[in-house]
Amino acid sequence: MRCLITGVAGFVGSHLAERLLADGHEVHGIDAFIDYYPRRIKELNLERLRDWEDFTFVEENILTANLFRLLEGMDWIFHQAAQAGVRASWGHEFTRYTECNILATQRLLEAASHTKSLRRFVYASSSSVYGETTALPVTEQVTPHPVSPYGVTKLAAEHLCLLYHRNFGVPTASLRYFTVYGPRQRPDMAFHRFCKSILDREAITIFGDGLQTRDFTYISDVVQANILAANADAASGEVMNIAGGSRVTLRSVLQLLQEISGSRIEIRRDNRQPGDVLDTFADTTRAHQLINYHPRVGLREGLTSQFEQVVSLYARVRR
Repeated sequence: MRCLITGVAGFVGSHLAERLLADGHEVHGIDAFIDYYPRRIKELNLERLRDWEDFTFVEENILTANLFRLLEGMDWIFHQAAQAGVRASWGHEFTRYTECNILATQRLLEAASHTKSLRRFVYASSSSVYGETTALPVTEQVTPHPVSPYGVTKLAAEHLCLLYHRNFGVPTASLRYFTVYGPRQRPDMAFHRFCKSILDREAITIFGDGLQTRDFTYISDVVQANILAANADAASGEVMNIAGGSRVTLRSVLQLLQEISGSRIEIRRDNRQPGDVLDTFADTTRAHQLINYHPRVGLREGLTSQFEQVVSLYARVRR
């Protein structure tokens, strides 16, 4: 298959590209290197990909790129690009979120509606669309009520996918990711920050009492979900939860990191932040039924891999 991955230099995009190339597909990637975190880290994400003959990279913004030409002959589109971050989405930064998450998605869908070769358009949505819900584990039947501007933009893009599917036949599938972690996780995300604080022998800052829970999903499980959604006919026009299958408190994560690192962790508490939810926990029955999705990597195994990668990353960056 000929595949296009938006946000290919990012966390999920780079892992997905490596898997598709290893499976024998041709991969075209686009990334704008938006300055949300250092370009150097994204360049490291691309290192292995650049060695593949079947990988083509374009540094360009979706908002200004010639998408009709870029999408020509594509079988699969994996739309991973977005302006991420719940806490940063308030205030004057919201303009960037609307441009990167809503407008860019609409432009990509419009071009996709004219791409005759297209078999699947997989959109990376987020558990943030649900907001604060007490109906756990949450199913896709729950009405979304996002509590952050970021969540609002991800839900809006989801709706655009459904509109283009119903009106123009674009074969979209939206995957609601639940707290993805693993090697190459963004520097602003919790597990990466925790690992770096341990390396720097600094206190780890948490927001709230640490009893909030998350359904953590390892990166390889998210990659597998994307590939399953691209292949399964039943995925077209659907929205699915993609999660790790267990609900864990933040305190439990810190205890596990202490064991993995062999270091004593000092914790500093701060106030709960606007847009943060107390608990997430997904029902993945629909993903199991439609695309045969099963999470395979447990938290200890996944967190060990991430800690080792963070150690390696900062050894290279500091050199």
